[in-house]
Amino acid sequence: MLNVLTAIITFLHRDDEEGQGLAEYALILALIAIVAIIALIFLGTQVSKILSTVGASV
Repeated sequence: MLNVLTAIITFLHRDDEEGQGLAEYALILALIAIVAIIALIFLGTQVSKILSTVGASV
C-alpha cells in the first residue's frame, strides 16, 4: 500500500518543464511576429519603393 501511495505522490509531484519551455518558445515567437509586423507597417512603403526601383531596372 505504501508503494502505491509513493508512486501516486511521485507521479503528481514530477517536474514537468516541457510545458514551460513550450510556453517560452511561444512567447518569443509572438514577440518576433509583433516586431516584424511593426517593422513592415513603418518600413513597408520604403521597401516597396526600393523593390519597384530594382524591378524596373532589370
